Amino acid sequence: MNDQVLIAAVLIITLGLFIWGRWRYDLVALLALLSLCILKIIPADEAFSGFGHPAVVTVAAVLVISRSLVNAGIVQTLAHRIGNLSENLVVHICLLTILVTILSGFMNNIGALALLMPVAIKLTRDSGHSPSAILMPIAFGSLLGGMMTLIGTPPNIIIASYRQQTATVPFSMFDFFPVGALIAAAGVLFIILIGWRLIPERKGQASREQMFEIEDYISEVKASEDSKAIGQKFSELENIADCDVTIIALVRDDRRINIPPRYETVREGDTLIVEADAENLKTFMGKTGLALASADKTGKEVLQSEETTLLEAIILPDSRLINSTIKQTNIRWRYAINLIGVARQGARLKQRLQNIRFRAGDVLLLQGPSDNLYEALRNLGCLPLAERDLGLGHPPRIIFTIALFVAAILVNTFGLLPIHIAMASAALIMVLTRLVTVREAYDTIDWPIIILLGAMLPVGAALESTGAATNIAQWLGDLAGGMPPVAVVAILLIGTMLLTDIINNAAATVLMAPIAIGLAQHLGISADTLLMAIAIGASCAFLTPIGHQSNTLVMGPGGYQFGDYWKMGLPLQIIVILVAIPALLWIWPL
Repeated sequence: MNDQVLIAAVLIITLGLFIWGRWRYDLVALLALLSLCILKIIPADEAFSGFGHPAVVTVAAVLVISRSLVNAGIVQTLAHRIGNLSENLVVHICLLTILVTILSGFMNNIGALALLMPVAIKLTRDSGHSPSAILMPIAFGSLLGGMMTLIGTPPNIIIASYRQQTATVPFSMFDFFPVGALIAAAGVLFIILIGWRLIPERKGQASREQMFEIEDYISEVKASEDSKAIGQKFSELENIADCDVTIIALVRDDRRINIPPRYETVREGDTLIVEADAENLKTFMGKTGLALASADKTGKEVLQSEETTLLEAIILPDSRLINSTIKQTNIRWRYAINLIGVARQGARLKQRLQNIRFRAGDVLLLQGPSDNLYEALRNLGCLPLAERDLGLGHPPRIIFTIALFVAAILVNTFGLLPIHIAMASAALIMVLTRLVTVREAYDTIDWPIIILLGAMLPVGAALESTGAATNIAQWLGDLAGGMPPVAVVAILLIGTMLLTDIINNAAATVLMAPIAIGLAQHLGISADTLLMAIAIGASCAFLTPIGHQSNTLVMGPGGYQFGDYWKMGLPLQIIVILVAIPALLWIWPL
């Protein structure tokens, strides 16, 4: 069978799996890579060449540098000052959207959003507003900011590497800035003046108490002398009852034990603080012989003490919790953490906690020891919301970190070092000077993105080497035969936008870039214009919550529904198109 037919079949299946979303995008990318190797379209000795590609190294280094900027306290200092300026919602939307847009141009845009989300939620709760008014604007701002520089988003780094096929040098750090800054400015202006007003106001997620209804779920039950629970281990008690009940704490001899050891047994006179709704509580007491200690519900204050705290956390898109259940992850006994509730799209899930399969963007209400809760969340891939301590940075660390980062940018801008060498060097110096620890450096690298890039780059190369990209480009060129070149730019821009709304933007870029190069050669126009159009389109996933991790990240805390995104996103995409096309033709003429 012809290699072009085989690679087309593999790419169609890959695209379908990306859209389906049941399997993680990095696993789908590896499946595509290995399939082409088995079919002998990609030579075996080149299968993993993508993992050493400059684009992959640059993405990893930028992520480490982003963590160093966070550790230095730069973002925390800026966010603290914003909180003190005003209590007006419009002012908060304006300042936070501008801040996240600027930050996203120079650090990982998902990281910039994750840092400002707790600030945004705290500001809205303090002022009595719903977070839904502010979270989508800052998510879209993070995407707009990524357009402005080479390191703002992985698609820009990928596009820069493809440019070497048509020019002697890749795009440099600020080649993206003239067009990207114009689009970002227009987009942010629209969001601040009009866009945020188009977002449906989602009630019910403005506070922890409203979202999780804690007061209605906490009770105290007591073990009397004839209780069936006496002598049972705590690890067995919930299973015996076979209902949705979480044992939060044990009170014995006026001493409280939070999250009792799993092998501890129930004794006569013990009081258990449990989390359950009325129906499950009744079942639990009936099967264990425990009696309600008080006719009144217990307040949420029993969940917190000097040693323990209540904390909301959102599941990040690369969390190990995704598609697993609480029983499979065993976080209670592994990390000494109780899962009190799970909220999705701003409302508490009513099904049994043991049966819930976690999704990216779910908000968890957790209870556990204050001293290890944040460490556990880092290991699980969750982001604390609102309660996180926003300590101010240390000026000497801030100055040194910024100076090092600026030095890396300058040596690349003036052509002294290629971008992957400059960024990797800066990242290494930051580790050696303990601006970021070795463990933090490895933890902060988004490994699914690295796997995706390392796997898809050889797939993109195969698309070119087999001639498939050229044939697709010729077909598109013939289709656009009577069209002016500006229409070709518009088609590529809009096509990439739509593709990015349903699959990962890095994958969309790898698939579209070889086609753009072939199309430019077929039509005899500049490839730079088409590559830049793809870079812009890959940063415009404004229509769905699945197109970009930033959109997924705000869905749960904002209480958004799937159809909420296009209401602000569609006008924003139209504005991007109207600004981008003339700006591209002016800065990068055909």
